[in-house]
Amino acid sequence: MNRCDKLRNLFSDNEIIYISSYPNIFYYSGFTSSDAVLAVTKHSQILFTDSRYTIQARSQASDFEVIDIGKIDETIKSMSESILCFEEDNITVSQYKNLEKYNKELKPYTAVIKKPRTVKDSYELKKIAEAEKLGDEAFSYILDLIKPGRSEREIALELEFYMRKQGAAALSFETICASGVRSAMPHGTASDKIIEKGDFLTMDFGCILDGYCSDMTRTVVIGKADEKQKEIYDIVLQAQKTAVDFLKAGALCREADAAARNIIEKYGYGENFGHSTGHSVGIEIHELPVLSPKSNDILREGNVVTVEPGIYIEGFGGVRIEDLVQITSEKAVNLTKSEKNLLII
Repeated sequence: MNRCDKLRNLFSDNEIIYISSYPNIFYYSGFTSSDAVLAVTKHSQILFTDSRYTIQARSQASDFEVIDIGKIDETIKSMSESILCFEEDNITVSQYKNLEKYNKELKPYTAVIKKPRTVKDSYELKKIAEAEKLGDEAFSYILDLIKPGRSEREIALELEFYMRKQGAAALSFETICASGVRSAMPHGTASDKIIEKGDFLTMDFGCILDGYCSDMTRTVVIGKADEKQKEIYDIVLQAQKTAVDFLKAGALCREADAAARNIIEKYGYGENFGHSTGHSVGIEIHELPVLSPKSNDILREGNVVTVEPGIYIEGFGGVRIEDLVQITSEKAVNLTKSEKNLLII
């Protein structure tokens, strides 16, 4: 079953699925440009783009009829289906008004369009694993370069350059590299702060390889760890391992979150863990399902999720440990191979 057929199982004969966001264009067609729109019905699938991309579109999206974007209005108006389903979170007011000109009933449909992406196929699992492997290699590379006197920005740039040099098309997100008291900021992007002896150094980074994202976090200590640093690290590591061990198909996402959160709360640091335990990763760095206290989702075989609990203490520092795991019927298969016992550099 191709990806459009998975989508066809979710809509009616009278609907046109209008896809305008790059992640979904790429997922359903394989076309690697955002200058396009897909229109999928029960019996047809069309890719609209302009003359700059026609040859590329015919090559990458060979299962689609490719039509010049200038003919999109007349083409959609002429379709017999009366309902146009669109991505409501990827459209401006002016674009919505243009859709009204098609004289069809408009139906918000983002959640349905994204639903097939939650379970990764074998090709996607392979690509995500390859991207995460590159992240592991980048972490191994950076360990030899972390020294007191270097700035967070230098370390982040070294990580980024390594991943790009090894074939990454882009970063999954802006690299987080935060040391000392700044490591208490969960999203502390790299600054000019100089790394010092005794600092925590948290590095959260990822790359995009062949269209798929990686994501991992490691926290190290520079020089020597004090007892409080060791205590906090050990608690986070226990929480992280417990959550990974809990994960398998059929598990409730909120219970997976609780598996990590309960341990951190048991040691009195519940208020220092404010974010969710994890999220899905794929074409985008944040996908569904999410391992959060409010999630009612159930994990399915083929989900790929992060497991990233943390403790963050203002004025002292913080620890986050993150692995990327694949959900199977029996367990979570860890795609992140880097050492996660405390490293003192």
